[in-house]
Amino acid sequence: MGTSIVGLGMTELGRVYGRSPRRLAADAVRLAAADAGLALGDLDGLLVSHGLGGSPGIELADTLGLRDLRLLALVNSFGATAGAMVSYAAMAVLNGSATTVACVFADAPLKPKQSAGSAYNRDGRGKEWYGFGGMTAALGLRSVNSHYALAAQRHMARYGTTSEQLGAIAVATRRWAAGNPLAQMREPITIEDHQRSRWVSEPLHLLDCCLVSNGAVAVIVTSADRARDLARPPVHLWGWGQGHPGHRKERGSDFGLTTGAAASGAAAMKMAGVTVADVDVCELYDCYTYTVLVTLEDYGFCAKGEGGAFAASGALGPGGSLPTNTGGGQLSAYYMWGMTPLSEAVIQARGDGGERQAPSTDVILVSGNGGILDHHSTLVVSPHEKGA
Repeated sequence: MGTSIVGLGMTELGRVYGRSPRRLAADAVRLAAADAGLALGDLDGLLVSHGLGGSPGIELADTLGLRDLRLLALVNSFGATAGAMVSYAAMAVLNGSATTVACVFADAPLKPKQSAGSAYNRDGRGKEWYGFGGMTAALGLRSVNSHYALAAQRHMARYGTTSEQLGAIAVATRRWAAGNPLAQMREPITIEDHQRSRWVSEPLHLLDCCLVSNGAVAVIVTSADRARDLARPPVHLWGWGQGHPGHRKERGSDFGLTTGAAASGAAAMKMAGVTVADVDVCELYDCYTYTVLVTLEDYGFCAKGEGGAFAASGALGPGGSLPTNTGGGQLSAYYMWGMTPLSEAVIQARGDGGERQAPSTDVILVSGNGGILDHHSTLVVSPHEKGA
């Protein structure tokens, strides 16, 4: 027995005001159930990402009127959470712990009349730092941007990766976003635009960094047998994996050079029975352009250190050999943690991509990256049942 994603629910995304994360999450679950042709009462499992406040699982279940759930949990691996939730849901279905599981992420960091940059203003002021973390904070590494900048700098120093090569990822992603009516940023950009955009934390320009968005996305996982009789084409789960390398920013560490994608991708592809040569589309976690580059290397789409040249070749954009982040990703479409790449994978597998539909979607690789390269999740999905 296999497992499948049978419902996708997406609220309005971007500068959406007036609804709490819990309300947004409830709306996304309702939309996902309706998309699958299921009643809310058909759900017997609910996996919730962080950020909903209070006791998010039971409070969201109460909002939805769900009773007697067989599976209810809060999951938090940051940007790797969506992939982790889906794998846990699939395992629950396979072992009989639950039959129909909703997985949901919601957030509302944007506030009216406030800049996007203030939404995640976590520079460490007022926080107590201990041990090695106190030394990095004292050196000014208090924000997520600065830590990812450090990772990108290390990759550049070791392999000669350039800012223009990172820019090629931003340009390709924006080209895909032009075909996505839900994308927040659809105007074309050039390498020159990328280079002229302001520094956020060198070597990362503004156009190297993801958007900030309000909204919610949910998916529903059930058995492949049941999926055949539901409303929408199922997206079958062929494989999954996780990787949590535990790198520290100290002498001898591989921080910035390799990520959990190496272990996570190998596990997911082995389970799915595929190799990188079989992958038609990649939906990769792109909190920064650098993250796409290092993930491609760690999955094995190019050799270590050759991610920059691979991106600059045009392989990732429309018409390229490896369509990547076909909806515009988090750089240009919307930032819903790991639900951004996952939702686009479902859209592509169903053939719902419209102007941005990839020519072949038999095997789609989905990645999630969380923390400061601390967590990684990988899914391999397909419109076809495994072995069919």
